[in-house]
Amino acid sequence: MGRALFIGRFQPFHLGHYKAIEWILSREEDVVIGIGSAQVSYEPRNPFTAGERALMIRDTLRDTNLLGHTLIVMIPDTISEHTKWVCNIRTFSPKFEVVYTNDELSRMLLEEAGIHVEPIPFFERERYSGTRIRQLMAQQNPEWRSLVPAQTARIVDSIKGEERVRMLYKIAQLI
Repeated sequence: MGRALFIGRFQPFHLGHYKAIEWILSREEDVVIGIGSAQVSYEPRNPFTAGERALMIRDTLRDTNLLGHTLIVMIPDTISEHTKWVCNIRTFSPKFEVVYTNDELSRMLLEEAGIHVEPIPFFERERYSGTRIRQLMAQQNPEWRSLVPAQTARIVDSIKGEERVRMLYKIAQLI
């Protein structure tokens, strides 16, 4: 058991992410949660800021007693300059022994840099999908609330996040 890194955009942080963190912590002592694309927000695919995503994660983990085994860091994206991305990870994260990801490009880049990568089981992937959750928000369908921790829903409500997602989808002519 050691320290692992789990990277995601967490747009928003949902129950699939939470189950993945629980699973990683059943194998590792600590997990660094890397909020990827940290500099991107106010887009249909990335509606929430890094700070908002950090609050979603922190509040959920605090209320479930997992916070003491996690560290949340921001990892900016390199926008298609893929060879620089691993450098960003090493710059913005403390040392870790393994990265958990199912993203094939991430796996390739990390392994080419000599970093050990392990897959994560998917936890009801079709149900717990950030894309699906954002679409439900844009459609004003309250079903999205059953797919995220209560803490995420509270933060989304406090920032009028559902309205933000709907407006971003309208601007992009997705609804």
